[in-house]
Parts: sequence; C-alpha cells; structure tokens
Amino acid sequence: MALRNHSTITEFILIGLSADPHIEALLFVLFLIIYFLTMMGNLMMLLVIKADSRLHTPMYFFLSNLSFLDICFSSVTLPKLLEDLLSEKKTISVEGCLAQVFCVFFTSGTEACLLSVMAYDRYAAICHPLLYGQVMSNQLCVKLVLASWSLASLNAVVILLLGINMDFCEDQTIHHFTCELPALFPLCCSDISIHIKILLGASLLHGLGTFIPIFLSYAHIISTILSISSTTGRSKAFNTCSSHLIAVVLFFGSGFLCYLMPPSGSSLDLLLSLQ
Repeated sequence: MALRNHSTITEFILIGLSADPHIEALLFVLFLIIYFLTMMGNLMMLLVIKADSRLHTPMYFFLSNLSFLDICFSSVTLPKLLEDLLSEKKTISVEGCLAQVFCVFFTSGTEACLLSVMAYDRYAAICHPLLYGQVMSNQLCVKLVLASWSLASLNAVVILLLGINMDFCEDQTIHHFTCELPALFPLCCSDISIHIKILLGASLLHGLGTFIPIFLSYAHIISTILSISSTTGRSKAFNTCSSHLIAVVLFFGSGFLCYLMPPSGSSLDLLLSLQ
C-alpha cells in the first residue's frame, strides 16, 4: 500500500522528555537501568519456567508468554528513547513512526488479552479447583494465547491503516517522546474526525472486550473467597491473584486514560505513557 501522506515530510521530530542535557543524562541512566532489569528479569523468568518441569502449568505458561511480550513491549520504545536522550536532534522517519504505532498497539493489545486470559485461569483455579485440570487443558491454553495474538494484530492493523491514511503537513514536531497515534493527530492537516472516532471505537471495543471478562472473573473470585470460612484459606486464595490484580489496575487504568482522553501534550500524558 502506498503511503500517500509522505509527499511533504519524511521524518518527525520528537520533543523528548526534557531539553536539559543534565536531566537527559540522568534519565538515560535511569531508563537504561529499567530496561536492563526488565530484560534480565523476564529472560530469567522464561529460563526458570522452561527448566523447571513443576512450573509447566497453565498459570506459568501464560506468565511465560506475558514475560516474552513484556520484552517485546519494552523494546518497541525504550531503545529509541535511550538513543534520543543522547542525541541533539531527536528524529524518526515517518515509516519508522508508523511501525512504532503498530508495534505499540500490537504488544499492548496482546497484553490486554493475556491479562484477561490469566483472570479466567485464576477464576478456574479458585472457583473450580477440582475441575481445574480439565477446564484449563493444554490445548485450550495454546488456543487462548493464539487468539490473544490474533485479535491484537487485527486491532493493530486497523490502527495502522488510520495512520497511513492521514495527511501530514509541514509541522513535524511530535509533542511526545514516542510515536503514538493520538500524538500524530495535531500534525494532520486533513479532517481526522473519523480517525478519532475509529480510534476511540477500537480502543473501547478491545479494552472493554478484555476488561469485562476480567471484571466478571474477579466478581466470582471475590464471592468465592468471601465464602471461605478460614482466614488462612481466604488469604491464600487472595495471594494467588493479588499480583495479577495489581497489574490489571495499572495497565488498564493508564491505558484507558491514554486513549480515551483527548491528548493535551501535558506532563500527565507523558507520565501515563511511561506507565
């Protein structure tokens, strides 16, 4: 498909996180450490799950996919951010920017699906422990993961087509540290009302489509936990899903605010994207 919006400009300029070289140096060290810890932590998780046969269970199968996805997700934006923190001119090609838009939506969309699948896994483990092995069979786990990647890729293709069909004018400055579709809207010189509606619709459809199963799963989980008479039993049941619940709140909370609120270019937008 021809990229018809590239006749006027060939690259964008990212404003980054700061214009102060000293602050940029500190941020470079901070994000380099974060990126290194993210890579090492997730790679270690993958190796441990692969090596220990006792961890070859549905929960750890989903967790290993989530770890691999986290490596991909972080690698979409952090290497470019680290490069820009050391560069005076923070530029990215139009094609590279659209590729980053696609990868951000693809990886984040897959993560949303996996978090939803993991919520169902915790529901089956806590609410139907005797049938857990039959319900969460290996075949079903593989199908759920493949469905997560497929649905996210479909959503990302729709978002990419929106970016390809935008007409960019002379303004090249993206008021962000990375390429996200809402940050490209102010640079468009054609009517983008339909683009905004499609983005909101796709985000709502994918977001609510993955969040509602999580909500229903935890409604049953909480009901089951409250029916347990033993305090120790309730605590043990809650501990099996507490970390997943925290991840869900952080991911969906920042995600909904990022894509369902109009972009303002404020520090809050950057903070939510960093989260």
